[in-house]
Amino acid sequence: MAQEKNHDYHILDPSIWPFLGALGGFTMLFGSVLFFHDKGPAMLIIGLLLVLYVMYGWWSDVVRESRAGDHKPVVQLALRYGVIMFIISEVMFFVAWFWSFFKHALFPMEASGGVFPPTGIQTFDPWHLPLINTLILLCSGAAATWAHHAIAHDNDRKGLVNGLIVAIGFGVLFTGFQIYEYSHAAFTFSENIYGANFFMATGFHGFHVLIGTIFLLVCLIRASNGHFTPEKHIGFEAAAWYWHFVDVVWLFLFLVVYVWGR
Repeated sequence: MAQEKNHDYHILDPSIWPFLGALGGFTMLFGSVLFFHDKGPAMLIIGLLLVLYVMYGWWSDVVRESRAGDHKPVVQLALRYGVIMFIISEVMFFVAWFWSFFKHALFPMEASGGVFPPTGIQTFDPWHLPLINTLILLCSGAAATWAHHAIAHDNDRKGLVNGLIVAIGFGVLFTGFQIYEYSHAAFTFSENIYGANFFMATGFHGFHVLIGTIFLLVCLIRASNGHFTPEKHIGFEAAAWYWHFVDVVWLFLFLVVYVWGR
């Protein structure tokens, strides 16, 4: 038959999601420009809601495709490659902030007194709250690894769920401590180049922790519904890889920004 499928690839049906995603992204960007010019946040909020709707709908379709058996091994391999490429792009994103930090640390400007951190800046003691946050994030990564091992090698759904609960709990705790740290900072974002570099690097990392926590929460919901098996758990595997990436970035931030940059 002409329509008979004789391969393991997944041929997607026509979808409205790419168009709606582009429309939502443009609306959010245009709304941001208007918001920055004191025109109100209405268009920004509309664009954000549309993007969130597309994310929910598109990924829901991907989950349904997986549950329907469309994700054969070759498709799973392509999805893994996609996740790897996404994480590499995120690595380069953080390279930019580290580049800026090193540039100003090694070649401080005259405006900052020729020293880095600039004169008068009271930096954080890395061996108190930053160290605690480091241990928290490492424990969260270990819990995610426990959950991954439970489903991939033992088909232990209880271990998967418990590991995810612990990982999410530590992620929420990290975010809470980060907010507490920001509220006690002795410098601001716009005060000098040190503050700008510090809050951009650690702030974007904090945003990634928030996204990763949501990612793990979605996996917890799916795990509770029995979606993952030892053979098919690419959604959780992507979340675990992303979470370990967040861990590694924080280790560099801790060593570079908090310890060396002090």
